[in-house]
Amino acid sequence: MMKLDGIAAFVAITEGGSISEAARRLRLSKSVVSERLAELERSLGASLVHRTTRKLTLTEDGAAFLERAARIVRDVEEASAEMTERRGTLSGPLRISAPVTFGRLHLGPALYPFLARHPRVELSLDLDDRRIDAAADGYDAVVRHGPIQDSRLTAWRLAPSRRLLVAAPAYLERHGTPEEIGELDAHAGIFYTNRGAADWRFQGPDATIIVRGRASLRVNNGDMMRDAAVAGLGIALLPTFICGPAIRAGELAIIDIGVAAEPESIYVAHPEGRHPSTKLRAFAQCLRDAFGDPPYWEVPDCA
Repeated sequence: MMKLDGIAAFVAITEGGSISEAARRLRLSKSVVSERLAELERSLGASLVHRTTRKLTLTEDGAAFLERAARIVRDVEEASAEMTERRGTLSGPLRISAPVTFGRLHLGPALYPFLARHPRVELSLDLDDRRIDAAADGYDAVVRHGPIQDSRLTAWRLAPSRRLLVAAPAYLERHGTPEEIGELDAHAGIFYTNRGAADWRFQGPDATIIVRGRASLRVNNGDMMRDAAVAGLGIALLPTFICGPAIRAGELAIIDIGVAAEPESIYVAHPEGRHPSTKLRAFAQCLRDAFGDPPYWEVPDCA
């Protein structure tokens, strides 16, 4: 007979990439995790994992079994948490993915009080700027900045996010301050690469206006974009949650070209069709309350 602890071990191994990591996540010894996997394979009459000295990979049977196995583990965890929540206590695992810069600057400070109020919630927070597959990678939800492009996600808006063209005062003294959109082509740009094309997008009267300037730097991290702009390497289009403090400190100046960047938001999104748990709803409300509307990071004197 298949045992739940074997299924849980298999899922943890595939998500963690190794028996050692699965043992750490499950708080068990490696030998116990290995034996649970072996027992599951015996009960199924199939090998689920290729074992080599360097890594573990799924067999064809393992890949076929994984989706249902992950669903079983998630359903049991959610059922257990729901029973606890019925008694007025939030508990159980909550796995979230979020962008690096936003997570470090704003998500962490908002979460610490939430975790202090709900000590039985076991939060796993992965900071990664890449676009992950929430369902396939086993996340309860993802926090993201910008448009939600995955139609398999149900998104809840947490806060508006405004982006501004900025540059160091020294850069603008050397190269001049652009006053209209057509003048941007003559300037060096600092571009974010995780969204594909290196460009800036603005709200035109009838359609989006796309500007592809000369790139002095392409990078996949918002902190480095801000720092490069402060260093005078060029113009950057940055959300105020990143550039606000540098603007207030006089390290960056706002460039007004008469059009605004396309509006964006901070979202939390969960896989479509999955019933969101009470603790996920509480997590989202905690973030809304902490960020505010307008959010506390907004720059009030440049609206």
